[in-house]
Amino acid sequence: MDPHLLDRLAIRDLVENWAVWRDAGDWERFATVWHEEGWMSATWFQGPARDFIRVSQEGFASISQEGFAKGVRILHFLGGTSIDLSGEHAIAQTKMTISQRALVHDVLCDVVCTGRFYDFLEKRQGKWGIVRRQPIYEKDRIDPVDPAATLRLDQQALAALPEGYRHLAYMQELIGYKVKRDMPGLTGAEVEKLYGEGREWLAGKAK
Repeated sequence: MDPHLLDRLAIRDLVENWAVWRDAGDWERFATVWHEEGWMSATWFQGPARDFIRVSQEGFASISQEGFAKGVRILHFLGGTSIDLSGEHAIAQTKMTISQRALVHDVLCDVVCTGRFYDFLEKRQGKWGIVRRQPIYEKDRIDPVDPAATLRLDQQALAALPEGYRHLAYMQELIGYKVKRDMPGLTGAEVEKLYGEGREWLAGKAK
């Protein structure tokens, strides 16, 4: 079989395992999709993958014990993947949705954010792993779980948040997370910078 096709299949398998194992709380296997120095960026967390695994595990446990007001349960659904290969380096872009449920002003709500996972990958000793994952946040919405419920958001606070993930950020800040305000969106300087870093990665330069 074409070795490039095998690489693409291995990367797609890794991306899918990331979502399934994280959302299922399968932390031991989830750790295997990262290289040792792996770095994760999200609205509510930026840091080493090992720390991301720890805080995700803590949030997963706390939601069972304390309810949606305290824990953070974020689920993922994947779409298509586009992979650029260059030797032992690759960039994978995967369409995705991020779904989070929590209380917003005493109303249980779901936020759904649509975007892409932008992954920097490297093949080491025959195995692909994630070196860096940077989501791109394109658009989002918030809905009460009970369609008969009335939800009133602080429009001034909402408008101050980035367009691509403002409802997600609104919910996360209400439950106590510090949200990064300059994540890449569909357009703009942040996403153009990310694309430039991706080109450098494929050219063999530092991420």
